[in-house]
Amino acid sequence: MTDLTLYHNPRCSKSRSALQLLEARGLTPTIVRYLETPPSASQLQDLLSKLGLNARELLRTGEDEYQALGLVDLGLSEAQLIAAMVAHPKLIERPILVVDDQAVIGRPPEKVLEILP
Repeated sequence: MTDLTLYHNPRCSKSRSALQLLEARGLTPTIVRYLETPPSASQLQDLLSKLGLNARELLRTGEDEYQALGLVDLGLSEAQLIAAMVAHPKLIERPILVVDDQAVIGRPPEKVLEILP
């Protein structure tokens, strides 16, 4: 059986929908409530690698913290953006499903189905 991990925010409708889609297929992912247990910088770097994204692409630009922290500055490094997401996990796009060495952002929620075995 393949391990599934869902980076989940239960207050987010897209995140709840993604979880429901998985459960409707009889799948029970490991749930990571990343707002309560933020990923470390190395875990976030691993996630970015699996997603095939850079740190800027994982940022939620509509969050107040994005503006307050000056993350709009295109001169910021990957390490600086990752550090901001570790310190402020609300900035991390959600939900994220990880299946083995692949990951996908569930926006729309049906995208999580694309990487299922």
